[in-house]
Amino acid sequence: MGTLSSELAPHAERLTARPRIYADANVPAGIVAHMRTRLQWDVLFVLEEDDLRRAPDEKHYQLAQQLRRTLVTMDRDYLDDRRFPPHAGGGVLVVQAPDERQLSSLLDRVHRVLFHPDAAEDPVPLPLAGRKLQVNTDWGREAE
Repeated sequence: MGTLSSELAPHAERLTARPRIYADANVPAGIVAHMRTRLQWDVLFVLEEDDLRRAPDEKHYQLAQQLRRTLVTMDRDYLDDRRFPPHAGGGVLVVQAPDERQLSSLLDRVHRVLFHPDAAEDPVPLPLAGRKLQVNTDWGREAE
């Protein structure tokens, strides 16, 4: 028998077709709102959870995996494979943009390319499981 989160996480994936995101403290609140309202992502935002606000990166990485959520961050530390082995994670998306408007636009492209590769199908719940992806404002423009 595993932990409560490890036992419940597979069921949560089946209950919602929406992408399940774990947004760390580096993600601006306005971007979290964009993910929730415009993109309709199911977002756990660590700044809204008192127990997680000041947790170390390793805790966030582990918890995102346990909860079967893609970790979205602006923190490049997560790209260190020694500290954060890709096979041990539910996927990491490191986003970089100079302002919130461009970050929102970038996430719109991520949504279309990664989570909804075929608009007729249900979203892909963990498109980066076991992988990491760093994207900036130029990423995905060729798909437009």
